[in-house]
Amino acid sequence: MSSFSHFSVLLGESVGLLGVRPDGVYVDCTLGGGGHAQMIASQLSEKGRLIGIDRDPEAIAASKERLSRFGDKIIYVNGNFVELSRIVSENGFEKVDGVIMDLGVSSHQLDTPERGFSYHADAPLDMRMDQTAALSAKDVVNGYSREELTRVIRDYGEEHRAAQISRAICSRREEKPIETTLELAEIIKSVFPPAERFENKHPARRTFQAIRIEVNGELDVIPSAIDQAAALLKKGGVISVISFHSLEDRAVKEAFRKHTDGCTCPRSFPVCVCGFKPDLEIITKKPVLPGEEENELNSRSRSAKLRAARKI
Repeated sequence: MSSFSHFSVLLGESVGLLGVRPDGVYVDCTLGGGGHAQMIASQLSEKGRLIGIDRDPEAIAASKERLSRFGDKIIYVNGNFVELSRIVSENGFEKVDGVIMDLGVSSHQLDTPERGFSYHADAPLDMRMDQTAALSAKDVVNGYSREELTRVIRDYGEEHRAAQISRAICSRREEKPIETTLELAEIIKSVFPPAERFENKHPARRTFQAIRIEVNGELDVIPSAIDQAAALLKKGGVISVISFHSLEDRAVKEAFRKHTDGCTCPRSFPVCVCGFKPDLEIITKKPVLPGEEENELNSRSRSAKLRAARKI
């Protein structure tokens, strides 16, 4: 289990923005390999607590082993951070001092072929972060209509060849079900002109991202989780969020804006009738990006953006 790995992107920056208080209560919504949790827990006193959440039981088991020296400072929860309020309440807390989210798929999940996230290795089509979940990539690829596949690939992959890719998938699955990652990758690759098949970025990259997002409902959980975090934070508490592609970053920005703008009344209204008031302030006027040294160490960090907001 100790082989579970995840390079914690923007580690110092994301935890630093939390301003960890030794006696505080913090939530790591995406425990992964435990990098962020380790840095937070190392700053806690015996009274401080960290709730570590992850959908992947392998991540929970590996982090328990890796972070065992922190004892009961860390509370481990195998669950989805869309249930943040319930998880915090069930563990005996009303408010927290900080929340951190490291969105997307972990390095371990990408690098474990049998999990089916990678287009570089042959494996069953899976892509579930929580392997007890009902929906898998195989279900999406073989069960969705051509129109549904086009929507997923276009909206979640921002792939301009979405219609052609979905047509190719539907044509192939009429012969037999599509079972493996390489089988799907080859179908996608066949849609691209030869000159585009061997560029730096794999032709299947966007489609695999889209299917993974659909399987795990990754974008759906962001607005609700940020709403819950804002409600749970004590005054002065911080939420720190790392995203890895434009769709995630957009969802984070929009969720933050809802809490920083306050009034949602149409501009034509002479007075506010909605009653909404800002409860967060942005503390990263521009997203924090990884430095060149971090990008050199981990190429996957290149697309990362960190945004943070403080409870007012």
